[in-house]
Amino acid sequence: MTDITFHGAARNVTGSSHLLRIDGTSILIDCGLFQGRRAESYELNSSFPFDPASINVMVLSHAHIDHSGKIPMLYKHGFRGSIICTAATRDLANIMLLDSAFLQQKDAEFVNKLHAKKGLPPVEPIYGMDDVVDAIGSFQTVGYGRKTAVTSDVDVTFYDAGHILGSAVSLFEIRDGDRTIRLCYTGDLGRPDRPILRDPEHPGDVDYLISESTYGGRFHLGSEVILDRLEDVIKRTVARSGKIIVPAFSVGRTQELVYHLHELREAGRMPDIPVFVDSPLSVNATQIFRIHPECMDTDARQAILTHQNPFSFENLRYITHVNESKSLNARTDPMIIISSSGMCEGGRILHHLINNIEDERNTILITGYNAEYTLGRRIVERDPIVKIFGEEYHLNAEVVVLNSLSAHADSDELIRYHGQFDRERLRASFLVHGDLDQAQKMQHRMEEELGLRNISIPSPGDRFEL
Repeated sequence: MTDITFHGAARNVTGSSHLLRIDGTSILIDCGLFQGRRAESYELNSSFPFDPASINVMVLSHAHIDHSGKIPMLYKHGFRGSIICTAATRDLANIMLLDSAFLQQKDAEFVNKLHAKKGLPPVEPIYGMDDVVDAIGSFQTVGYGRKTAVTSDVDVTFYDAGHILGSAVSLFEIRDGDRTIRLCYTGDLGRPDRPILRDPEHPGDVDYLISESTYGGRFHLGSEVILDRLEDVIKRTVARSGKIIVPAFSVGRTQELVYHLHELREAGRMPDIPVFVDSPLSVNATQIFRIHPECMDTDARQAILTHQNPFSFENLRYITHVNESKSLNARTDPMIIISSSGMCEGGRILHHLINNIEDERNTILITGYNAEYTLGRRIVERDPIVKIFGEEYHLNAEVVVLNSLSAHADSDELIRYHGQFDRERLRASFLVHGDLDQAQKMQHRMEEELGLRNISIPSPGDRFEL
């Protein structure tokens, strides 16, 4: 018997984790951190709804923390199998997981200082550097398009998802008795015709589909409109002598944003102001981009191979040292600060927000999806008062949301991708990695426009037999 249980990113967009079982063999698909309410996230991230030691192998779609961030906990609690992924995903996950452990430690230290003043008990990070180092030894890399046996009954083939460097659509071919089941997991699906990365690849016809639905009911702007909006935000903020604070994921979003800023500068459409990428992880990730041209589109690959640097321009500085980061908050001149994390749930962006969120001259530029209950979502919804490290701050800065910079496919792009599957063969679809309203809008379009049936939006813990 073959079944799938959805343990994370079910009716929400964080904590991706799906358990595939075939006659006693267990394959975990992704193992991400939950992001949201601090107490609830801590509880969810500190335990598992299954025994990690019982997992035979794990397949990782890509390196983003909401898909990979709980791997050290998995190993800490007894998992000893292989973690199958692409080479670029392994390289990115290496630095991202170490960064995750470091940030957890630093955030815990900062929170504990506040707790000590209030007589509250201390908090502990859910894992440390040693746990990450132990887990990294389990990674096993596979190239795109190469069918690989992950167990005696299951093969997996990766196709480029076009979401971030190394991201993969996973095709599972499962031998269950006298039948073979073809199961596709999109992971996070990227967008066609975007800079730097290749377009998403399609795995062919399948029996079952697990698809993300982050933007199931939303639509992105075209690339030229994005540049126009970005130019307008920068010029308007500079005119009032403000700073543009950009929470951005260190992998993917930061590199694409730098690419667009480069385009504006080359076209003479951007004021001559400094741009700071304030994230050690972003610096390291950008270096990894340069050694994986196999994941890039023709233009970006050619630039890399001819020793050009598509991630650099005059007045752009990458910052790693904490003292340099702190010095930015003492400056009053207009500038752009790009810092992680994208959902404002940790890292240096929190300190930049503390120092700039109450100044109405400044702009907070949101460039991607923010999950429910995250600080980023509260900023998007323009809550008049937000809490950062337990302290209240007035949201006086202008908030601009530019979701079209997202690396997730929008509703039309998802429909076009799903429309390539043979609807007669596709027996069931499962929509994950989307808030319920977005998944429901995606479900409606798939039913009405593609004629698909048996589409489920699983809740956490729901199990389905294949």
